[in-house]
Amino acid sequence: VKNFTLNFTITNLQFTADLQKPSSRRFKSTEKVMYHYVSPANNALLGHSSLSLSHLLPSPGHFAYFHNRDDTGVDAMCSYRDEPSGPKFNRTTIYHELSKMTNGITKLGHYSLNSQSLYVNG
Repeated sequence: VKNFTLNFTITNLQFTADLQKPSSRRFKSTEKVMYHYVSPANNALLGHSSLSLSHLLPSPGHFAYFHNRDDTGVDAMCSYRDEPSGPKFNRTTIYHELSKMTNGITKLGHYSLNSQSLYVNG
């Protein structure tokens, strides 16, 4: 299993301090929405990928939000499981897949993204 982080900035989610408190209602609510969008099981974002659904897994409880000017930055911890018959982890491929699935890094569900903000660290 290869762990990696997706970093991106949401431009229509105003950052507030409670987004840094995992026990807060806003954090939990935002995390639930984010997990929905990046979960292959929900077929929202990663479910439309040409990457194998069994290979790319967001880790529930592993979202971090940070202040990025007036916007909200997101770090999402994910795992990629290499299978002998499947493609190997390639962060460039994952970046391009996510770019396509977010309309050129502009939309994630009802969230608007900073098109220069996507980074795959792994």
